[in-house]
Amino acid sequence: MESGTLTPEEFVQAGDQLTFKFPTWQWVAGEPSRNASYLPPEQQYLITRNVPCKVRVRALDYVLDHQTKSEEEWLVPDINAGGSGAAGDELRDIDDLTKDQGQTADGPIIMAQEDFLDAAAASAPSAGGSALPDFSDLDAQLAEQDPAAAPAAVGNDEGFGSGGYLVADAPDTHVVKTRSYDLSITYDKYYQTPRLWLFGYDEVGEPLRPEQVYEDVLSEYVAKTVTVDPHPLTGTPTVSIHPCKHALVMKKVVQDWIEQGIQPRHDLALFVFLKFISGVVPTINYDFTMDIEF
Repeated sequence: MESGTLTPEEFVQAGDQLTFKFPTWQWVAGEPSRNASYLPPEQQYLITRNVPCKVRVRALDYVLDHQTKSEEEWLVPDINAGGSGAAGDELRDIDDLTKDQGQTADGPIIMAQEDFLDAAAASAPSAGGSALPDFSDLDAQLAEQDPAAAPAAVGNDEGFGSGGYLVADAPDTHVVKTRSYDLSITYDKYYQTPRLWLFGYDEVGEPLRPEQVYEDVLSEYVAKTVTVDPHPLTGTPTVSIHPCKHALVMKKVVQDWIEQGIQPRHDLALFVFLKFISGVVPTINYDFTMDIEF
């Protein structure tokens, strides 16, 4: 492991540690005709399914570039940046709002006690009149504000009378539609390192095209180390992070361990590998936040 590479036996041991710590990862046998002879038949590759991905990397890049700023080495929201509000809008203290006498574009919303009493007296009914307001056009007003609350037509197919209501099915606007990914890890015999594969699904469960998967990978890696190749254990064309640089990253980590007096452990190699890959696909939420004791 000091060279940043793993033997097939070390890869299996690292996979066993991963599945033990995080049971969402499982060993898979794959197609028998594609099995690698240097790995156990039932431990050909690792997979975790239905990993959520709510945000595109492109959107994340935009937020970091246009809606944040640096203050004393901290990255903070830029309230003066363009957004849902008007440019230049500022956050205001609640005390400042109360000092504005409740003025808005539509008029005052805060009324002095004397004004309130005067208005109430002016709107009070006369002695001989009714104290109840007129609700005769309430149904019409409700229908204008909420079409789903409109009265059903008389003699309709459902048999509702004129006093019934037919509530239509409205779109479920509160459900966040999320992409999902099946992530798999194989052992690359040539580079002697793990290799990650990404197979994605859109919001309705349809497989993503490669260019759609690229939307969830940092752009600097798309042009360098992201490729589309047949998955070695399924044959399905799949986006993957090419392993040509993996050994260099692992070697650097091992050197840091040794400098700190830590004995390198190959069974933790996949934890380090996945931490590194999370920087390539930051919006695919498989990352592990558990601290590992080396």
